Parts: sequence; C-alpha cells; structure tokens
Amino acid sequence: MTAKIDDWLLEILACPQSKAPLRLDEEAGELVCEESGLAYPIRDGIPVLLVDEARSIS
Repeated sequence: MTAKIDDWLLEILACPQSKAPLRLDEEAGELVCEESGLAYPIRDGIPVLLVDEARSIS
C-alpha cells in the first residue's frame, strides 16, 4: 500500500499528542511521529490524526 500526501499539507501537519512534525512513510501508508512513537494511518488519502487510531512504533 502506498500513500501520497501533498508536500504543502505535510508541512503543516503535526502529531496531535506531541505537536512534533510528521514523516510520511509511503510504503506503510502512515504518518510517523518519531517523538511520540506513533504512526497514524492514511485512509483513502486522508490522514487519520487520532491518537486512539495510531499504532505504536516503539
């Protein structure tokens, strides 16, 4: 599964828990926050920035 988020959108998105920037993992279809250790899914091209929906990467 590959996901694409426009660069301008990626620049303004932040982790809802830590407020840190997010990194796009296109292969996994997720937005990753290294600071909080969470990965947020992208469903149908829409980032789901809910902590309850995030996957722990630690």
